[in-house]
Amino acid sequence: MPTDADARRPRLTPAIADVRRAVRGSFSGLADASLVLVALSGGADSLALAAATAFEAPRAGLRAGAVIVDHGLQESSAEVAARAGEQARGLGLDPVVVTRVSVEQGSPAGPEAAARAARYAALQAAASDHHAAAVLLAHTLDDQAETVLLGLARGSGAGSLQGMAAEAGLYRRPLLGIRRAATRAFCADSRLTPWDDPHNLDLSYARVRVRERVLPVLESELGPGVAEALARTAEQLREDNDAFQQMIDEVIEDIVEHVEAGIGIAVSALEANPPALRGRIVRFVAQSEFGVALTRVHVQAVLRLVTDWRGQQPLDLPGFTAAREGRLLVLRSTR
Repeated sequence: MPTDADARRPRLTPAIADVRRAVRGSFSGLADASLVLVALSGGADSLALAAATAFEAPRAGLRAGAVIVDHGLQESSAEVAARAGEQARGLGLDPVVVTRVSVEQGSPAGPEAAARAARYAALQAAASDHHAAAVLLAHTLDDQAETVLLGLARGSGAGSLQGMAAEAGLYRRPLLGIRRAATRAFCADSRLTPWDDPHNLDLSYARVRVRERVLPVLESELGPGVAEALARTAEQLREDNDAFQQMIDEVIEDIVEHVEAGIGIAVSALEANPPALRGRIVRFVAQSEFGVALTRVHVQAVLRLVTDWRGQQPLDLPGFTAAREGRLLVLRSTR
């Protein structure tokens, strides 16, 4: 005969099974009794992730908590954060951290990037305070497809088109293979009421326009499966990028040397490599030595000092200069 507990327990629907399975797979490599924290906004994606984690973590010998970040960008943000905290506690998550952040106004990178920076700083701090082994983020396959499309539109190159990694240091994204519709179904099947962020319908944001206008048109005109195809593209490019990075790691120490106030790269070694690898080596040195992400235009200008040397003057680039000095391509900081 059914008990009260049976009546409260959601039946195992396909959506619940898929999300739980994805979360279970994300626990690989975590030590017994480790703490995982779910980044919870109260929206359908993160609420489904939180509920699935609350179910799966104890069965995997892990502890599970939640972090709710109040960005303070909407009048009711404190109430939304408090409600998400109550939902997390109701799911059995512990600890539940609710933290308010200050988002830089007028940031040159834009409001979305400023909010993201504040959010990740808060997640990092919560993980450090509670000695968490991982922070779980609720990005879905749809988010991945949107990221790839935005990168394609901006001409950002393969590094951007590879989208978000399933695992990057502290952060894990269990739902990258799950559609957004499945997280909504999970919440409905589990009798959980998600919060609908009004910003997700604000067409002033490029990502919202991609979600509400661009992807639906592509699905309509090209047929279903566009989002899945974009996510597969990201995965393939990530594999390619990992292979390139391994090649760079193998050769970089042999072709660079320290010079006064900078770094020198052997011209002959750059010339001996394929163009794609030359560019990646230059980008790698710029990022690792000067913290600068070069555009393709910048990279091509630097490589002309190698492949089309005609006595050009040094190049002034963001944060450093590039010059041909004998057998070396020399990059020096201007900071």
